[in-house]
Amino acid sequence: MQDPKLTTSTSTSFPTPRGGASLILSFRLEHKTTLILGADSLAASRAFAALEANSSVLVLSSGGANRACSEVRWRAEQGQLSVVDLDTLPGSSIPKDSSDRDSEAVEYFLDSNGFTGSNVTFACITDTVLGSLCRRTPSSAERIYKIFKSRGILVNTTDMPGLCDFTFTSMHRFESADSRGTTPLQVGVTTNGQGCRLAGKIRREIVARLPREVGTAVEMIGKMRSLAKEENGDLNQEGSPIEEGDSFDESGITTPNHPVPARTHSETAAESARRRMRWVAQISEYWPISKLAKLEEREMRQVLAGTQFSAGNGDLEFPPSVHSLDVRPPGGRGRILLVGSGPGHPSLLTLATHTALTKLANLVLSDKLVPDAVLALIPKDVEVRIARKFPGNAEGAQTEMMEAAIEAARRGLTVVRLKQGDPVVYGRAGEEVLYFRERGFEPIVIPGVSSALAGPTFAGIPVTQRGVAESFMVCTGVGRKGKEVQLPGHERGRTLVILMGVARLVQVIGALLETYPSMSSSEDGERRRTGAAYPAHLPIAVIERASMPDQRVIESTLENVIRALESVGEQRPPGIIIVGWSVLALWAKGDVEVLSEGAEADDAKRVKRWLGGEGSPDWRVREGLDEGWEGL
Repeated sequence: MQDPKLTTSTSTSFPTPRGGASLILSFRLEHKTTLILGADSLAASRAFAALEANSSVLVLSSGGANRACSEVRWRAEQGQLSVVDLDTLPGSSIPKDSSDRDSEAVEYFLDSNGFTGSNVTFACITDTVLGSLCRRTPSSAERIYKIFKSRGILVNTTDMPGLCDFTFTSMHRFESADSRGTTPLQVGVTTNGQGCRLAGKIRREIVARLPREVGTAVEMIGKMRSLAKEENGDLNQEGSPIEEGDSFDESGITTPNHPVPARTHSETAAESARRRMRWVAQISEYWPISKLAKLEEREMRQVLAGTQFSAGNGDLEFPPSVHSLDVRPPGGRGRILLVGSGPGHPSLLTLATHTALTKLANLVLSDKLVPDAVLALIPKDVEVRIARKFPGNAEGAQTEMMEAAIEAARRGLTVVRLKQGDPVVYGRAGEEVLYFRERGFEPIVIPGVSSALAGPTFAGIPVTQRGVAESFMVCTGVGRKGKEVQLPGHERGRTLVILMGVARLVQVIGALLETYPSMSSSEDGERRRTGAAYPAHLPIAVIERASMPDQRVIESTLENVIRALESVGEQRPPGIIIVGWSVLALWAKGDVEVLSEGAEADDAKRVKRWLGGEGSPDWRVREGLDEGWEGL
């Protein structure tokens, strides 16, 4: 649990609601009824959307099916919906030019003994389209709107925003990649009434940029989630259904990388179920969509069981690769290349890495953090396997990949062991070099651009800066087998870069801060910091998905960063932590006088200026890359 002492700031820190947005929800409408007033082409569109959501549909229209558009009439003939003629209901004797005419008929219909109005969840008034020759008057629409509202029915009135409780998004439902029909995946876009045609265009742009198999990937993950809950009766420790959101630790840190104990044979049924759901979240987060779309049940079960893929003869047998192609040995002695892929942006690959991936590799064994954009460069005739290095299973997955590399090299293949960043910066390259050497293969290590340096640069943070940071130190937030590590003490002119520490942010901050000495030691009493404590107002940045289009930078101070990270919602691994004055050195007009004599007296003011002045929030969130990176 978070130490309450860590939340010491009294200033406004959380985002201020700006209004004007919609609460976008998705509804299951089975055993519910959607009522549509009108029978034009728009009514047909609303009816189709409701039918797709398994809702019953009732269409009320003057003249009934005879005056309905061809689609509404056809669906009525097919028994997909029902059409009721308003003119046949009580109230029709009222003169046609009266605004009370249809409202009384609608009210009678809802309250009649032959109909249970409580089943109606949504009502759509479609005969109010601007420009229509038979457009319903605003006064009539308002009367009908009030009738629906008095019965707790939500209403959408076309082209009358003041009579709308909800609006429709411009929606696309994805088809299966193999044309088996529709998938559970839907994408909707709303402009909140400011441009329906533009919303449709934006929706088309989004859909066009998503892989064709994205819907099938959703289906496969849904199947895997069901398998994950199948073994133990779908129950957690309290006897409630386990959902993917339950897979995270009770601290509320919404990241699939949150530390968990290594898997043991003595884990309870609930622990086993939670572990499997964590692994589903891991696969959803890290595996390419093309790989997810090709998942087979055998592979799903093996992943969830945390076992190696055994062919029964001592050799490792992997499931279909990203490209699902067989690799034939080229003959001769194989070799192993340990390759760094950089922080993620494909343009930061070295020429040597690009050559290894595109011209030399017969088999690529990739870490899970390597993004799709890099994997997409690999030719389609090269087999790609992704490490199953999930929380609680890291050691076994590491061994599995090393064994696979040896097995393939012995068959004469050129194996590229692909790692994020630089392979020797917390990439376990040393372990693999010794492992391969012992088995007769001397690997070639190809350096990569380290995330420890590139990540801060993408966020506009220099790890060294004259007048601010004379040195920097890179360390890890987690030791071998998940154990805690000692962090270095504070030096004013040094930048601290922490890799693999975001999921353990509470422990990291507790170890750094002077004000909370009880948190600077681990449970067994071992000190987690060597040297001086860090001041609570010291700037810190958490950089997520560095160099990728969805990069996010959360900037705050040590005393407020935990609340800052909690406020932004779901985390985006991988993440890097930067601690020190270099975080604010190049912001706006810059501040490069941190190491000047007597500068410490102005620290509180420089932090306030950096965060926006008095009364500003205690943190800042920046999304995306600078525009200049487009096309590079």
